[in-house]
Amino acid sequence: MPTEQEVFEKVREALVDALGVDEDEVTPEATMVGDLGAESIDFLDIVFRLEKAFGIEIPRAELFPEDILTNAEYVNDGKVTPEGLSELKKRMAFADLSKFEQNPQVSEFGNLLTVNDMCKYVESKLAA
Repeated sequence: MPTEQEVFEKVREALVDALGVDEDEVTPEATMVGDLGAESIDFLDIVFRLEKAFGIEIPRAELFPEDILTNAEYVNDGKVTPEGLSELKKRMAFADLSKFEQNPQVSEFGNLLTVNDMCKYVESKLAA
């Protein structure tokens, strides 16, 4: 099992390569979209690089639950409903959704996921 530091370094390398950002911009607290400028197409590239780097399989829906965020059952008036939030928490146990819960705008979701969340996600896959 790689250490947390090794996981972070590999995740950082994947993000630097995929997003063309500088290494020093990729901090654990940096948000994928807000700080690093990732767009949905970039996430495919990131997932591919992480799969290669760690030898794991990453179902896209686990990291980016678009099916929840675009489902009328879970979204009302641009906000994720309590049911939707509970689905997100089940699916994304690795992410801290507490800030998002205070203002669960679908448009804000992209600003949630941090580099640290990505690392925790990879660690959970490696431990599985």
